[in-house]
Amino acid sequence: MANTALTKRVIQKAFVDLLNERPLNKITVKDITDLCGVNRNTFYYHYRSITELLEELCIGEAQRVMEEHPSLNSIDECLSAAMKFALDNKQAVMHIYRSENREIYISSLWRICEHVAQAYVDTLLTETPVSAGDRELIIRYYKCFCFGLILDWISHGMKEEYIDDIHRLCLLKKGAGEDFVRRSRENPAEKI
Repeated sequence: MANTALTKRVIQKAFVDLLNERPLNKITVKDITDLCGVNRNTFYYHYRSITELLEELCIGEAQRVMEEHPSLNSIDECLSAAMKFALDNKQAVMHIYRSENREIYISSLWRICEHVAQAYVDTLLTETPVSAGDRELIIRYYKCFCFGLILDWISHGMKEEYIDDIHRLCLLKKGAGEDFVRRSRENPAEKI
C-alpha cells in the first residue's frame, strides 16, 4: 500500500475491529497485520507499537469531533458528539478503559469535552458576549460536566439506561447556559 494515509486507516480499522472483540492486552501486531492484510514491516513503518497506534487513533478521533462540530447548540449535542465513538465502539472503549493504557483514551476524551464545551459556549455567546474570564469559567464548567458524565457512564459499563439518564439531565439543565450568561452580564466580575 503506497498511500500512507490509506494504510494507516486500514491498520486503525483492523485495530478497532479487534478491540471490539478482545481486550487490548490480547491484541498483537500479528493479529492486526493478519486482519488488515499488511506485513509487520508496514505496521512498524507507521507505528512503533500498539500503544502508539492507540494514541494516534484517540488523537484522530478527537480531531474528527473538532472538525465535524465547529459549533453546537445544546449541551445534549455536546454529549452526543463526545460520546459518538464510544457509542459506535462500546466494547473497544471498554477494553481500552480496562487496560493499562486507559489514560490515552481519557486524555482524548478530556480534549473532546473541552472542544465541545467551547463550541457550545461560543455558540451561546454569539449574540451576548461576556467577559473573557466568565467565558473560560463557563467552558470549564461544561467541559467538566460532559467529561464527568461520560466517564461515569463508561465506568459503570456503558449501560443503555444511563444514556436515558444523561438525556434527562440535559433536559433538566436546559437554559442553564443562558442563565450563566445573564448572571455574568448582571454581575460583572469586577464587582464580585
